[in-house]
Amino acid sequence: MDAEIAEQPTALDRTLTSLLPQIPEIAALAGETRQVLFVARGSSDNAAVYGSYLIQAHAGRLATLASPSIATAYGAKVDLSGVLAVGLSQSGQTEEIVDTMRWATSCGARTLAVTNGPGSALTQVADVSLVTQAGTEKAVPATKTYTTQLAALAVLALGLGADLRSEELRAVPEAVSAQVENPDPRLDEITESLVGKPGVVVSGRGMAFSTALEAALKLKEACYLHAMGLSYADLLHGPIAVVDEQTPAILVAANDGPTLSGTAALARRVTDAGAAAYGIGGGSSLAAECNAAVSGPELPEWLAPLGLIVPAQILTERLARRLGYDPDAPRGLGKVTQTG
Repeated sequence: MDAEIAEQPTALDRTLTSLLPQIPEIAALAGETRQVLFVARGSSDNAAVYGSYLIQAHAGRLATLASPSIATAYGAKVDLSGVLAVGLSQSGQTEEIVDTMRWATSCGARTLAVTNGPGSALTQVADVSLVTQAGTEKAVPATKTYTTQLAALAVLALGLGADLRSEELRAVPEAVSAQVENPDPRLDEITESLVGKPGVVVSGRGMAFSTALEAALKLKEACYLHAMGLSYADLLHGPIAVVDEQTPAILVAANDGPTLSGTAALARRVTDAGAAAYGIGGGSSLAAECNAAVSGPELPEWLAPLGLIVPAQILTERLARRLGYDPDAPRGLGKVTQTG
């Protein structure tokens, strides 16, 4: 896992070089569709959350997450005319995702695959495929396949007409490289603070919500913590009651954007209640309200999730080893999960 975290800048650079030329192909699909339906599970589902926010905020299209069981368990017929169904699967071999994409086609959707598996079953059922260039990922917890999926979704947004600059996307590998080559030393402090804690709440909002979900998943997978990933809006509606001396909060935010002030306010509320708050990103305004905080990437808000997840990955890998667990092979998990 540690080695694959370090490979992310190169994997991102390869992926962007490969996928940016496909923008015209995506634009052709865009002309035939009105809205986007994401089909995914696990880390891919967390990536889809990023895609949903990005496309709605910047491409002006409704984007939602599918419930694959509507297709695979209920066999319902839904009118998907005018829909672009986007299937995400790192391997491209998860049968539920492949079957749901076939169902989407039968319901009138156009289809696009995002996968690290060239020639996989998912690419065979899609009209267009965005094949990421992460290379083989041996550790069970997804790292480089996740961030390259985010890169593919950023390319997708550009192809759908997002009011964003591709030059900013090309700067992502360098920004991520700065994080993996020089990890924030405060990560060690946060790692030690989590030893002995039974659980943690991870929260963000907007573009950063996907990072909160993925960071919580990694802590569950590799460290066996009871980690909850929540939008801070949902957290404030009741679950904040679980944040206490034994359940700290990790709060993630870009260095700018409309959700930063709310994230800082949440950190203040957590610490005022006597619990610990740890920040990832958010610049000086979030750091000022936290017990400890690590720097985020030097990226605009729309691209920040590609770098915000990196400190969480490093934290997970270090905490797992500190607790005596093997982060590369968590118990009960395999690289490809099949669901009915």
